Amino acid sequence: MSPWIEVQTQLAWPLAILVAWGLGELAARWVRVPRIATYAVVGVLFAPSVTGVLPAISPDGLDIAATIAFGLILFEAGYRTNLSWLVANPWLLSTSLLEAGLTFGAVRWILGVIGLPADEALLLSTLAIATSPAATLRVINEQRAAGQVTERAIHLSVLDCVIGIVAFMGVRAGQMTDAHASGMSTADSVLGGLALAIALGGLFGILFPPLLRAVTRDRDEGTMAFALAVAVVVGLAEALVASPALAALTFGLVARARRTVLSARQRGFGTLGELLSVLLFVYLAAALDWSLVPATLGTGVVVVLVRLAATMLSTTAFALPSGITWQKGIWTGVTLSPMSALALVLLEPASVDLLPALAPLLGGILVLEIVGPILVVGALRAARELPDPEARD
Repeated sequence: MSPWIEVQTQLAWPLAILVAWGLGELAARWVRVPRIATYAVVGVLFAPSVTGVLPAISPDGLDIAATIAFGLILFEAGYRTNLSWLVANPWLLSTSLLEAGLTFGAVRWILGVIGLPADEALLLSTLAIATSPAATLRVINEQRAAGQVTERAIHLSVLDCVIGIVAFMGVRAGQMTDAHASGMSTADSVLGGLALAIALGGLFGILFPPLLRAVTRDRDEGTMAFALAVAVVVGLAEALVASPALAALTFGLVARARRTVLSARQRGFGTLGELLSVLLFVYLAAALDWSLVPATLGTGVVVVLVRLAATMLSTTAFALPSGITWQKGIWTGVTLSPMSALALVLLEPASVDLLPALAPLLGGILVLEIVGPILVVGALRAARELPDPEARD
């Protein structure tokens, strides 16, 4: 490798992150487009399968940083989930269950009509269930949204995330059992992985907050400490072949339940969180083989529309019983449109042989990488839960 090519390779990712951050700031200020939509555009344009500016993504290094970044956002999403509210208002859980069932059924049916093999259609239908809390929460934080739709978007995206993980791993276990006739061992492995992720996140949620209080009296100093703890949880989950996403979510849920109070500076993990967010969304967009998009764009768009319709129908159906107007029920459904990040994180620990099965969703993922955050902002604006533009600048 010539010195110039080596320099290009070393600079590719720092350059992509810098360009994504700069364009994101310009887009947010002048066009009022969510920053992460711009990050996704840069990731697609710089992807190895498009312009080749970024080198082929290795399973070492960058994907670990991206997974930690995803874990930080999922921890915050879990922390902002109020389990007592779900108990007091069971219609929220009912909404999530109806949404998961309708989405799974509708996507499974449409993929069958299109002619996709049954195993692949089943797998992709479980991925379609899962809203990405990372994208939804990132937009909410960036826009400083607050209100009924905002809180439902956070809670429902977390519930969708959990249901999507369980459904995906269950279907994957069934397929592996059929393929290898290993029956109970495969099912036990999947159930064990889920239980291990929950136990790992729960253990950190119980033990880490009192340990932090014993070490420091300054809450602001906990920003880095919690970030490091999330990194350890994610790393342990990866090493133990458990779900990093579920472990990080559980960590946040238990920390919230244990009355751990995060300061304003700890929300979003400050500058570290900003940097890792840029890396995460550029990485997610660059990781896929976009050369397959022309052949899958039609299928992906159809899946996106079917999924959005099922989600909006579910959130609207239970809007009044859950305490909001049917109009806000519609906007809540729109805020749940992002899905791509979770799909990739779910696939990562499984096996690379699943990547060809993802191809029919690539078109939809491309659409939601860019359009999803814009839809979330539009829904929050329609629900009147965004501050004045001048207040955000």
